[in-house]
Amino acid sequence: QVQLVESGGGLVQAGGSLRLSCAASGRTFSSYVMGWFRQAPGKEREFVSAINWSGTRPVYADSVKGRFTISRDNTKNTVDLQMNSLKFEDTAVYYCAADPSRVGIGVRSADYDYWGQGTQVTVSS
Repeated sequence: QVQLVESGGGLVQAGGSLRLSCAASGRTFSSYVMGWFRQAPGKEREFVSAINWSGTRPVYADSVKGRFTISRDNTKNTVDLQMNSLKFEDTAVYYCAADPSRVGIGVRSADYDYWGQGTQVTVSS
């Protein structure tokens, strides 16, 4: 069983920055693909970013490419999402997710088995 706890959400003005962090339990964290998803009110959950077990292969949605950076620290069992140049449309609940299957880097919610409770990010225009 894997438990994920997100932190770092909040209210920020457009153009500002936030850093989300996800702390994971589990002895095999370093073997998981880790991802970030978000869900805005009235919309489906969408992929934001993911990273392979070693942290060498980040993947980003086109909507955040060049503005967001995902990273992980396997010694601390954490995965972070640095969000810069935030836009109003980035407003959503952000979820951390873990995929222990070691089969590629998924971009679908169904690819991930474990989820955090989410953290709210609100960008004011």
